[in-house]
Amino acid sequence: MINRNNISPAFESGLVITIAVILGLISIYLPIIGAMVDFFWAVPFTVLSIRSGIKKAALTLCATIILLSFLVGSILTIRLALSFGLAGLALGFAIQNHFGAVKTFMLTLMVSFAAQVLATMILLFAMNVNILDNQIQMVRESFAETFALYESLGVSEMEIEQAKSQIEPAISAMSLLMPTFLLLMALINTAACFYTVKWLLPKIGLQISDFPRFSEWRFPIAFFYLMILSLLGLYWGSTRDLTLLYTVSINANIMALFVGFIQGLAVLSSVADHYEISKLVRRLLFVVLILNFMMFQIVSFVGLFDMYFDYRRYFR
Repeated sequence: MINRNNISPAFESGLVITIAVILGLISIYLPIIGAMVDFFWAVPFTVLSIRSGIKKAALTLCATIILLSFLVGSILTIRLALSFGLAGLALGFAIQNHFGAVKTFMLTLMVSFAAQVLATMILLFAMNVNILDNQIQMVRESFAETFALYESLGVSEMEIEQAKSQIEPAISAMSLLMPTFLLLMALINTAACFYTVKWLLPKIGLQISDFPRFSEWRFPIAFFYLMILSLLGLYWGSTRDLTLLYTVSINANIMALFVGFIQGLAVLSSVADHYEISKLVRRLLFVVLILNFMMFQIVSFVGLFDMYFDYRRYFR
């Protein structure tokens, strides 16, 4: 166990700044590795916030921003600090104030999502950079290379054109999913930071509460109604050419399906507990359900209806 009294506050802040700057440089100059490093960039600030308070961690984050700005430019630094740093501060604040695991995770997720939105707006208006458009362009280039390979292997031009006509609408629809994309980024960031900090805390003599058993997970019934409203919005938006309504509805629909899928897996986990099915078998089953789109939808609706009917009461 590390004795905090043996570490001076100045050294502690300096160490966090050094680690954050190194991770920031890796994130910016090594694109593939950096994309993974991004999600762990907030961890030093979380640990500092827990040990020394949110104010000191916030000041250290500001010092890191100033130093990184001189090295790589202010816009990229602000994007990194907003997208990931603020979530680290929120996580540290929640843990220091002894929030439960669920409340801690949700607070961090909300702050992370808001920070992702703010960072995206800054990139869009200050640098005219649209993150999702860049990702869509990469997907198009990837498929173009794949189709070129198929053509070189002797696949007929008619079959290639047919495949393109099926894939292009799906790629174009991605432009409507910016909120979902940002929420997914925030979710990955929150999960990476949360579980990394959970692993680190015992090494410095601290602890964080655990989530409830997965079979007991429940989400608010509001997601059940969100699914119904999103389906109505998709119908009205598509039949009456209401682009904004359609965009909001498709993002809400994906969010409701995703939450429903998690709760559906929780229902299946409860059934597996009741019949004492081994963890290996249920994990293999979960992988199959995730990879099969039709089964994914079925499990999602099971979870959404469980919010209303509570199927698990039959196994209690």
